[in-house]
Amino acid sequence: MKFIIVGLGNFGGSLAEKLTQQGNEVIGVDTNPDKVNYFMDKLALAICLNATQQSALEHLPLKNSDVVIVCIGEDEGANIMVTAHFKNMGVNRLISRSINPLHESVLEAIGVSEIVRPEEETAERWAKKLCLKGVVDSFELNKNYSIVEIIAPEKFVGLSFQQVNFRDNYQLLVLTTIKNTQERSFLGKQRVVPTVQGLPNEDTIIEKDDILVLYGANTDLQKFARLT
Repeated sequence: MKFIIVGLGNFGGSLAEKLTQQGNEVIGVDTNPDKVNYFMDKLALAICLNATQQSALEHLPLKNSDVVIVCIGEDEGANIMVTAHFKNMGVNRLISRSINPLHESVLEAIGVSEIVRPEEETAERWAKKLCLKGVVDSFELNKNYSIVEIIAPEKFVGLSFQQVNFRDNYQLLVLTTIKNTQERSFLGKQRVVPTVQGLPNEDTIIEKDDILVLYGANTDLQKFARLT
């Protein structure tokens, strides 16, 4: 996959490196020439430019990029401005970092649905979420085993857990399921709220957009992710 990461601070730089290590093509952008020089040999390309100027962003290969991630964390105003520019330019997929709850509400108000919270989520978790298709979130227990939230594959919709038989067919344990419900923020913007459904029984039917919380070996989880 091809990523553009704007803001090469602690979180953005770490995420850029981890995505590169997983075989992705990453373009890093920052206003600080020292940071750009540091990442010059670590990423596919590191560019020094002022991302708050839309004319500068037009020189980036946005149409050929799968994901644009705004990781600016020191300047809330710059973060919002850059995010708004990318939103107006219609990038394929836009993710932005939140600095505080009010800032997150502003991002939601301008239409950003995927928000990074570095205080709660590590760069390693985000790298895994972005690289494994269908994965919503993940928690690595050790180098061999993880718990992941993954969107139910289309082929399983309408089937019961007994019919799918995750343990025997995929060597995975289903801990619970999550359904996304809509509610309004205090700014009146619709937002998605995840609701945990509890331990599923054998007769529970898998529905479209259900999120499965799975435990298993990383190799088995990777195989399962390819089904989505």
